[in-house]
Amino acid sequence: MSDIYKKMVEEALAAQYADVNVLKQKRGTKFTLADAKPYVDAVKKMTVADGQSAAVINLHKGSVKTHFEVLSNLTGYVRPEDDPFVEHYQTPVILEILCDQDKQFAKSMETFADCIKKNESIVGREAARCYAGFYGPSCVVDFALMPGSTSNVVNQILQKTDIPTDHKQAILAAKSWGMNTSYGIGDLFAKRIEAGDTLAEASDKEVKQLQALYQHPVAAQVELMNSSGMSSFDPKKYMDNYRKGIETCVKAAIDDGVHYGNIATIPAYCVGDISHHISQSTYNMCKDDVVMATIEAVTGVIDKTLHAALPDIKSGYQLLDVATGASAVAAEYLLEMDGFNAPMIVDLLTKRYHNLVMIRPTRGAAAELHNCDFMDMIYRGWKILDKAQRVKNGSGKPLAARSGGMLIDLSPIHENEVLMNPQRYAYPACAITVRASALMRIADYPCLLTSEPITATMMTNIIALDKGTPAAPARACKSCATACLVGSRHQYCQYREAV
Repeated sequence: MSDIYKKMVEEALAAQYADVNVLKQKRGTKFTLADAKPYVDAVKKMTVADGQSAAVINLHKGSVKTHFEVLSNLTGYVRPEDDPFVEHYQTPVILEILCDQDKQFAKSMETFADCIKKNESIVGREAARCYAGFYGPSCVVDFALMPGSTSNVVNQILQKTDIPTDHKQAILAAKSWGMNTSYGIGDLFAKRIEAGDTLAEASDKEVKQLQALYQHPVAAQVELMNSSGMSSFDPKKYMDNYRKGIETCVKAAIDDGVHYGNIATIPAYCVGDISHHISQSTYNMCKDDVVMATIEAVTGVIDKTLHAALPDIKSGYQLLDVATGASAVAAEYLLEMDGFNAPMIVDLLTKRYHNLVMIRPTRGAAAELHNCDFMDMIYRGWKILDKAQRVKNGSGKPLAARSGGMLIDLSPIHENEVLMNPQRYAYPACAITVRASALMRIADYPCLLTSEPITATMMTNIIALDKGTPAAPARACKSCATACLVGSRHQYCQYREAV
């Protein structure tokens, strides 16, 4: 199996470096869609190893290719305000293709939409909790089943829906990694309450909005984009043309027996690099030398750690664990170089969240989602580093942090000229917050640290080895930082009850 793990590492890092190298070259300039071509070229080189489903790999490659071509034919530029939405147009199309190909699945989608109305008490309660900040910071599009996430609510309703289990799993997956439109639980409810609706009126509108995501997914996304003021391109034309490009890949995946949950997620999570991670907003963020250096150094840590671990890797999930653990440790290590640590930052961001609820009651449902990703990442890194530091104690030996049993190589941080000379980026004698402040800048947008290009590419490779098992959402406790360090919300998570 060592050859396939090597392939997974090379393909994942190719995707990550495609983004990083473009950012190094283009940061601070005006984005054009053609800038994303290196990422498309990296994805085109993905191959099918022995034991992998070609249909799964082709879903990934076909979606990236189609997304790039369709978007390029509609526009040459995507506004920063519109770029996060680019990975929300694929799943609505996939769901409609699945419904057209499988009338039983179409019936299940219809039944589930009806059950949303029958379970208005759940929808209203969860929307009210999100509006009031009951759960604390929540990732509304969480890839697990965090309290306050849309997938958590969808799972609660699916448990009360009488449809085949594999259809339940597909619907749940479509609203976790698949995202299925840009809508997150409670967004309309909060805005209607602040606009003067009664709680009952706002709850009724929230229910109708959620039903629309399953009754007519493509039309629902068009309506959401039109109401949000998205103006970079025509969303209806995009989805019509995307369907023409991806339909063959979807049909091939159905014929190959790929679980619908995987078919509904892979095409969405792999396209975000094109005009989102490689985009105007990222170019603007990476103007700062320390921000850019942080992304480069963390990428280097992942790279060196993965290559060193390869001879001892036993599974694809272990490889994923090593990759995400390495980035978590690298981020926490940088924080600690400036005298901060995860518990301090989680406390700060959680306190800020509750103040934000009061001063911005109509904040978007997604406002704190990436703060949650960031907190979860550094908290994980803190736990690993804390253990390593206890083991090291006064031994004088090098720090030996491990993830997935593998040693994490932090040398790229120490070899980075920018990160090791913070005095060049502040009042020199007082440059004690430079690295931590760069990380706080990334806290709103940590996609290239967590890292999405790497996890997306690895997940497709893992799914290709087990196409019949739905990979999303993660059916495990992911140790939410706020739940572990500040709040007491573990009892509201749905990971044990996932359909």
